[in-house]
Amino acid sequence: MKSYFIGVDVGTGSVRAALVTRNGELLHTSSKDTKTWSPKVGYFEQSTDDIWKAVCSVVKDVTKNVPSNAVKGIGFDATCSLAVMDAEGNPLSVSPTGNNEQNVILWLDHRAFDEAEFINSLKHPVLKYVGGKISLEMETPKLLWLKRNMKEQCWNKAEYFFDLPDFLTWRATGVDSRSLCSLVCKWTYEAHPNGNNGWSEDYFRQIGLSDLMEQNWKKIGSVVKEPGSPCGSGLSEQAAQELGLQCGTPVGTSIIDAHAGGLGMIGCSAGSVCKEFQTRLSLICGTSTCHMAVHKDALFVEGVWGPYFSAMVPGYWLNEAGQSATGKLIDHVIDSHPATAQLKAKIGKNMHIQQYLNSVLENMAKKKGVASVSMLTSDIHVWPDFHGNRSPLADPSLLGMICGLTLAADEENLALIYLATIQALAYGTLHIMHVLCAANHSDIQSLLVCGGLSRNPLFVQTQADVANLPVLCPRESESVLIGAAILGACSAGAFPDVQTALKVMGGEADIVSPRHKEHRYHQKKYKVFLKMVEHQREYRAIMSQD
Repeated sequence: MKSYFIGVDVGTGSVRAALVTRNGELLHTSSKDTKTWSPKVGYFEQSTDDIWKAVCSVVKDVTKNVPSNAVKGIGFDATCSLAVMDAEGNPLSVSPTGNNEQNVILWLDHRAFDEAEFINSLKHPVLKYVGGKISLEMETPKLLWLKRNMKEQCWNKAEYFFDLPDFLTWRATGVDSRSLCSLVCKWTYEAHPNGNNGWSEDYFRQIGLSDLMEQNWKKIGSVVKEPGSPCGSGLSEQAAQELGLQCGTPVGTSIIDAHAGGLGMIGCSAGSVCKEFQTRLSLICGTSTCHMAVHKDALFVEGVWGPYFSAMVPGYWLNEAGQSATGKLIDHVIDSHPATAQLKAKIGKNMHIQQYLNSVLENMAKKKGVASVSMLTSDIHVWPDFHGNRSPLADPSLLGMICGLTLAADEENLALIYLATIQALAYGTLHIMHVLCAANHSDIQSLLVCGGLSRNPLFVQTQADVANLPVLCPRESESVLIGAAILGACSAGAFPDVQTALKVMGGEADIVSPRHKEHRYHQKKYKVFLKMVEHQREYRAIMSQD
């Protein structure tokens, strides 16, 4: 009988599952949308009941044609959202509506702005592990918000505060263990190679959450495991029945969704490209982009989250940078242009609009006798922080800029602005790389790319040209699901360790090589790119004068 593993990915708007073989081949996938409530501006809430029902649906779907005893392990990843349960394990409302179904504060919820500002004003040493400043997307600001604003309705009644990946393993096994990935990356838990791991009592006292120290940190986690290690005795009887699997099926300790993408592709093979983990910078590209780099040494990089020990690859320190809007930015630039409506009507549903714009650019290059599409943008420049800068400037107040606009409003003008935006996103990656290298993360020899934008050849080639490095595109493009399945495989003992698993299940990758003439062109545009943010700050300084 063949053996299979299941990877479950709980994203921002949907739950996905995949049936995966030991060599990393995806056989079946399934997806189901989840609910999100937004009762106030900046508030985004979800339901653990709704999420778990979706998990059960997609797992049953991908396993409907295989015997349940052929599934040897299951792994989960999810967004780093805050789930709250009462003493009976039932959902407890985090919402001003009081509806207990709404018991998850989604990662992108911004209600804890004041709490994050307060925590950062204390300048506690633990913040050096998050680039110097905690984000309001992380969990301790959200916990402080609940205590300040919903003390009677929620805080005093809560028995469990889970990161969503940990809720999933708890719901699957009944065992209250937590993932090192979730706690280190989003909760300020400290982990070190010498095993001196734990919560900072001083930090929680200073920020006003010392009551979480009670009963050995029971509400936020005292049993902490590395991703992929077994959770309890596997699936509980109830969860197994709900999922259509066998009781006791091994369950891997979970991981954050973007980190699952890094795990799923960092071990891929691509010809003679170096396979050492710390030579690879992983880009998980979606609405936003996460840039993941691992190293044997703890490297502190201003404006970049981490270093986090064993948060993604056991035994390695992780630095996590990112861009707050990438796929979302490209969509915005396209959708807000006056030529788009007519263009979409022309091409219909037979072709993706980005594919069509790529062809427009090719035709423009031929007509103008330009050696490369890249060189069409010498007069158009973009600073891409339309939603603030996550890394390396860590300034959420920065705004987008476009230089070189004309009165043109046709599809060729749209194509040029679209191209300049893609280039600007690649310059953002280069900016992150320069900061990493300045902090001794100087071994980077290749980029790895997964997610929606990895399917756009112009985006991938531009990343290669700008960085002057090969870009590896895993042939199995669903790297996040592969990463989750790796956790299930490791929990089942299919591999001696996570490092071996990710090399086997990561599969093969195609190589997109840099073009040196284009790189020289981009070096000039990158100088303009850096000037643009200098100018934005100069303009603000002028306008703030009395």
